[in-house]
Amino acid sequence: MKDQVADRKFANTLARGLGVLRVFRASDNGLTHAEIATRTGLPKPTISRLTYTLCELGYLVHGGRNERFRLGPASVALGSVAALSISFVDLASEAMQKLADETGTLALIAVRDGDRMLLVKTWRPVGAATIWLDPGQRIPLFGSSSGLAVLATLDEDKFLALSDSAEMMDLRREGYGQLIGQGFAIAPEPLRYASTVNAVSVPYFATEFGESVAFTCGALPRDLPDARMIQDVGPALRDTVRALEQRTGHASALARRG
Repeated sequence: MKDQVADRKFANTLARGLGVLRVFRASDNGLTHAEIATRTGLPKPTISRLTYTLCELGYLVHGGRNERFRLGPASVALGSVAALSISFVDLASEAMQKLADETGTLALIAVRDGDRMLLVKTWRPVGAATIWLDPGQRIPLFGSSSGLAVLATLDEDKFLALSDSAEMMDLRREGYGQLIGQGFAIAPEPLRYASTVNAVSVPYFATEFGESVAFTCGALPRDLPDARMIQDVGPALRDTVRALEQRTGHASALARRG
């Protein structure tokens, strides 16, 4: 992956501060200095300065000595504004919950966050045991079906800004071929980032982001074997996303690729 830190215009201190905010997950009951340091890979003295500044600005809150840090009102307000600006999530919500219930899978939307995929919305099936992932969690772009779907739809400039490795180019071609051939993407088994998760994804071009996001259904391999992804869940997810495209007047994500 290309290194933004080498860019002279890149503000490293700002990036580190935002990096602290990005490590918080919906399932967290606050984080300690040590936990933030572990997740960011930054030394504790740096974390201490960053958390102090973020607390002063209202992006974090901290009750006092030995108390955990939590996202503050400024972060909540920013997140609320962002959520309201992403209209397709609400439009898709009813159909995605229905899909989760009917297929017994965890349905979700993931967006590209650098070289990872960030989960922004999940729908859990009623009365079914499956994988549990929460909004705010990140999974690898390489080796995930959501990453494969998004890679395949990136225009040439965005893709090259992300990577120019032969391995990533091959993966992009693999995803493109799957989307053309069947309308959904499944990570090749040898490349899957986790042996405990099977997932299928369909891209949707989000004008709010200027690139595609991934609509995904996933479950444990015993509940979602490859044959079921290809014959059942993949087509159902593809049809759900196509219905959303028709509702919003969007062309398919592949049509946006330059």
